[in-house]
Amino acid sequence: MKILVTGAAGFIGYHLCEKLVALGHEVVGIDNINGYYDITLKLARLKQLGITDIYEHKISISHLHPNSFHFTKLSLEDQVQLPLLFKQYKFDVVCNLAAQAGVRYSLEEPMVYVESNVVGFVNLLECMRHNHVKKMVYASSSSVYGNSDTIPFSTNDSVDNPISLYAATKKANELMAHTYSHLFDIQTIGLRFFTVYGPWGRPDMAMFLFTEAILNNKPVKVFNHGDLYRDFTYIDDIISGVVATIEKIRPEKYLIYNIGNSKPEKLLDFVEAIEKEIGKEAIKDFLPMQAGDVMRTYADIENFKSDYDYVPQTNIKKGVEKFIKWYKSYYSK
Repeated sequence: MKILVTGAAGFIGYHLCEKLVALGHEVVGIDNINGYYDITLKLARLKQLGITDIYEHKISISHLHPNSFHFTKLSLEDQVQLPLLFKQYKFDVVCNLAAQAGVRYSLEEPMVYVESNVVGFVNLLECMRHNHVKKMVYASSSSVYGNSDTIPFSTNDSVDNPISLYAATKKANELMAHTYSHLFDIQTIGLRFFTVYGPWGRPDMAMFLFTEAILNNKPVKVFNHGDLYRDFTYIDDIISGVVATIEKIRPEKYLIYNIGNSKPEKLLDFVEAIEKEIGKEAIKDFLPMQAGDVMRTYADIENFKSDYDYVPQTNIKKGVEKFIKWYKSYYSK
């Protein structure tokens, strides 16, 4: 298939492009390469895909995969260049992983989230509508559940009480996707990701922050005094789920799934797994709960298992081991 992957220089986007190319698909990646976190990490991911020269609004062809991976620097909200890209390439599927990420940052820069996650999402749907692209897989988030007391989180639960603007924009994506599915016969599949970690991960995520702090003898910030639980999901498990939704044909027009490990870990146990792998104890700075954070995430993945044969394979011990190995290799250069 010919697949557009937005957010291709991002953590999940990079891994997805690599997998889709390996499976024989033709992939076009876009990313605005913003400065929310270290741009050199984004450029290094693209280099792994064979992209070394990056142009705004002009296609770069991978020197590793010239026939199967192309890239251009482009923002989702660009209402001139994005439609032109859709006219140039006749996409079969769109996988939208581009978004302004981060819960805490949404308290500081709300308009950035509205532009990318709301305006950009509608622009993408409009391009699909006018170019007759009939399938979109897109990233939602476990944050839509807020501080739900119903455990595990089920896609049947109400998600009308987001506690961060980031979560509100993801809920908005699901609503807009439903509208376009209903009005324009576009199949939309929303995936609520649960705390993704692994090699090439984001520097603002717990795995990265904890590892960096321990290795550099800096305090690890432990929020809510360690009484937090996260459904940490290894990147390979996420990618296998995303690929399944792209490749498998289902009749329903509008679908929402949780995609997680379905085994919540206490934050302190996660820190301990990193300590064991590094062989060094963390200096822990116990702090109160942060605004916009949730106490616990826990994915009910039963419908995803039954519809797509999704079974997460990687436990915390193995996942942490793989991440630390990558981290040491990448930063020793």
